[in-house]
Amino acid sequence: MAVWAIGDIQGCNDSLQKLLKKIDFKPSKDRLWIAGDLVNRGPRSLEVLEYLYSIKESVVIVLGNHDLALIAAYYGVKKSNETIDPILKSPDAKKLIEWLCEQTFLHVDYTLGYCMSHAGISPEFDLGMALEYSRRIEERLKRDDIEIWLKQMFKHGVERFDRDASHIDIDRYILSSFIRMRFCYKDSRLDFEQKGSPTKALREMGLKPWFECENRKEIHLKIIFGHWSTLGLYHDENVLGLDTGCLWGKTLTAARIDSDEVEIVSVDCS
Repeated sequence: MAVWAIGDIQGCNDSLQKLLKKIDFKPSKDRLWIAGDLVNRGPRSLEVLEYLYSIKESVVIVLGNHDLALIAAYYGVKKSNETIDPILKSPDAKKLIEWLCEQTFLHVDYTLGYCMSHAGISPEFDLGMALEYSRRIEERLKRDDIEIWLKQMFKHGVERFDRDASHIDIDRYILSSFIRMRFCYKDSRLDFEQKGSPTKALREMGLKPWFECENRKEIHLKIIFGHWSTLGLYHDENVLGLDTGCLWGKTLTAARIDSDEVEIVSVDCS
């Protein structure tokens, strides 16, 4: 059995199928980890969801910001667009959305030594906190008042974790850190505005990638994440970033994570 982690697909189903063929993925014996942002902007978001649903027993998915936007559009909280309209108009829309709402924001595998979240893990969370808080917002997606909760979540992000804040602001921080985070300040505040690659100018402004934050709590598993196409493929002893910008005509990347050495395989995207 092989275990492969794949970065942001964003509706690029042709590239996904090409990559799966290249790695010789067999749903009957192999396993896929998907680092979020399955849909939106790419031309075949419905086909991506339909395929992953068809092999759901062989797939681990964490939700990304574009996946949350799709769920919010289904509940009328956000506007739809031409790339996710086919999903919302599909006779299987309810089934697919309910399946997405069953997915996690953080996946952990102690045997393999990896965990995965779309944007990463907040510098203020150790692994126990991250698991507790991911479960907290996962439960929110399963409640009858999901529409009300989503409206509150999409108002704005919260840049600092505060245990004494309101329940809504705590949820906003948790959700934003799992699906939108890229940079942090020295005091661990998160920045949700900058979307480019880490540069000398940003560092001079006090902004570093979240995984370089000075006071980041130690996580004893390697963190797989996506969300950051301008960072591209990034691999060190602590993290593995897999968003290589397929949507923007770059590549779609898979990493084999069940062996001693990480194997990286990519395909070009049109």
